[in-house]
Amino acid sequence: MKIFYSTTSPYSTKVRMAAHYAGLPAESVTVDTNADPAELLAANPLGKIPALVTDDGLAVYDSRVIMNYIDRQTRGSLYPRNAAKRTEVDILEATADGICDCLLAIVYERRSRPEEKVHQPWIDRQWEKVERALDHLEANMPRLAKKPNAGHFALAAMLRYIELRFAGKWQRGRPKLKRFLSRFEAVFPDYAKFKD
Repeated sequence: MKIFYSTTSPYSTKVRMAAHYAGLPAESVTVDTNADPAELLAANPLGKIPALVTDDGLAVYDSRVIMNYIDRQTRGSLYPRNAAKRTEVDILEATADGICDCLLAIVYERRSRPEEKVHQPWIDRQWEKVERALDHLEANMPRLAKKPNAGHFALAAMLRYIELRFAGKWQRGRPKLKRFLSRFEAVFPDYAKFKD
């Protein structure tokens, strides 16, 4: 089993941490999505990461689809069975992934356009969404018990990414979010393995 990923992709980090935690044996294979590697395109015609390929050749892609696949393969290790609790986890995962969507939109806007064509109002709009969602998370911090769930993995991956790309720009007024990674590492000590 293989997971195609990039070291900086928050969606890849989420999936790789979750697979490791759940005990799903998968080899992590780094790819350069800009180079359109044949192995990745065979796994995902969109050429996006993460993409998981099972031992029998099934290609599974989109981080949430992969998370659900891992959960089914490991008898419910990532999502609660209780419907109300499952909805809470789904919303947390969607919020963390949505923040990542906005952060990546900012990164790509700056990276792919000449400086004089960067559209600052677009960047500002994305950052407003990020700020709003971070404030929402701060006010509604998820409980973190002994067993992390899919939402916790998504939140940890998002915080790792925002610190990588926007260090020092998000912490002010958010002490609970600032402390989350140390709390998360206490229940998932292998987090350090996924920092690079």
